[in-house]
Amino acid sequence: MDAFQHVNHARMVTLLEEARIPWLLEPGRPTAELGTGCVLADLRVRYRGQLRHEDTPLDIAMWIERLRAVDFTIGYEVRAASAAPDSPPAVTASTQIAAFDMTAQRLRRLSNAERDYLAQWKD
Repeated sequence: MDAFQHVNHARMVTLLEEARIPWLLEPGRPTAELGTGCVLADLRVRYRGQLRHEDTPLDIAMWIERLRAVDFTIGYEVRAASAAPDSPPAVTASTQIAAFDMTAQRLRRLSNAERDYLAQWKD
């Protein structure tokens, strides 16, 4: 919470990260290797309503907006857990993540397994 009594921007960005890490990087997932090499290329957050401490826990819906050879974009909608699933989200966001080869220090292509896993979440 910040001085205006709502979840502040830095915390919201952390909540988005905390939602996507288990979804993508859990051992056994085809995308788990991204945990050893990926970069956040773009982040956009749009606030459409206020979220306060009493609105927690939050529901964060995620999907793949765009899937390309070396990167993908995740879309997010954030609502208070008590909000109806069809209610307008309080926050919409997107993150563009690129696969990265840490040894070579350059982008790498997503593997077929990574692409197939991500494609099942494409809107």
